[in-house]
Amino acid sequence: MDHSVLYERAKRVMPGGVNSPVRAFKAVGSTPLFIQRANGSKIYDINNREYIDYVCSWGPIILGHNHPEIVESITDILHYGLSFGAATVNEVLMAELITSIVPNVDMVRMVNSGTEAVMSAIRLARGYTGKDKIIKFEGCYHGHSDSMLVKAGSGALTLSSPDSLGVTEGTAKDTLVAVYNDTESVEKLFNQYEGQIAAVIVEPVAANMGVVPPEKEFLTKLRELCDKNNALLIFDEVITGFRLCIGGAQEFYNVKADLVTYGKIIGGGMPVGAYGGRREIMEFVSPEGGVYQAGTLSGNPIAMAAGYAQLRILNENREIYEKIDATAKRMEDGFKSIAEELALPLCVNRVGSLIGVFFTNEKVDNFKKAKTSDTKLYAKYFNSMLKEGIYLAPSQFEAMFVSYSHTEEDIDKTLYSTKKVLSGLKN
Repeated sequence: MDHSVLYERAKRVMPGGVNSPVRAFKAVGSTPLFIQRANGSKIYDINNREYIDYVCSWGPIILGHNHPEIVESITDILHYGLSFGAATVNEVLMAELITSIVPNVDMVRMVNSGTEAVMSAIRLARGYTGKDKIIKFEGCYHGHSDSMLVKAGSGALTLSSPDSLGVTEGTAKDTLVAVYNDTESVEKLFNQYEGQIAAVIVEPVAANMGVVPPEKEFLTKLRELCDKNNALLIFDEVITGFRLCIGGAQEFYNVKADLVTYGKIIGGGMPVGAYGGRREIMEFVSPEGGVYQAGTLSGNPIAMAAGYAQLRILNENREIYEKIDATAKRMEDGFKSIAEELALPLCVNRVGSLIGVFFTNEKVDNFKKAKTSDTKLYAKYFNSMLKEGIYLAPSQFEAMFVSYSHTEEDIDKTLYSTKKVLSGLKN
């Protein structure tokens, strides 16, 4: 089957031919792949061509595709029914496991996506504090709810404007935009809008502008600023949760957030999200408190079974993280060695199993620096690697994910192909 022909069919019945924009491959100037199946570290397209997968469904496939225990957890429960719109045992088991693992999370509410988790956490922060404004960071992505689709205005960082049609100026004005890794920009906003800021929301590792680690003390200083100004600190751990380590970024960086949001990793790849935090905050959520949030499919029994299986495996086998970290470091070192050998401008950022490569001489520590990367060169690199059977993120500003199923042979092939491709692009 021809991918291009199928894509043309898709474009007639779906906007852009896809159900999520990055899948359209527009950032790399090519036609999207249609994937049919996956196993371990590999995905297979509709023509059964094999690729080493570093997208991993954008993060949740930390143990590898089609993991037998996760698959078994789903097949064991399927014959009971797919959805009840009622309370189930698996919801309780999942919530008990998460609150026993994650620092500073006493209660958790299941939802259906990372976007919904963030939207709900922001509403909760406003309801708990009685304040309206939220600080986010340029280049950090928190889903597509209206209040998060804002950017810094051209006049000054403190003036926000909609980043999408359909988002009103009224919504945008309550979201303030700061510079990632720059606590002075946050402090200025707190001073300018004294007593008005409900929360600061941040990706502890910015994984939606490539991969940009927090500078030393950045997260700690955010915690201090929030405490000083009676605001909540929200960690968006849709990417980092249960991936950096079992306790997520809070444990990894030893910084406590007031609220934490999660996405698909807690469903083993099934559609799911969650938000959680300290008991006194979470008790503001309905039906206990006055902050309304509901969802018919929240806590879906199939998603809960898959997620519980994955988190249980990770919790009981924490050495998995050491193995993934070592595998990712091997890839990072290989990229750097190739760049040095070929005298190519390449910045390689890594935090645990998250890797970002930028074709720039700059040290990438914020969104402005990330944008100095040569995106045209990345597009050529991506398409050439695809021909080599390596599936990377189809955008410069996305992360590469290493899973427990990636082997030394996978890394060797990836580095061999990288050197071959970059040597050709340089000449």
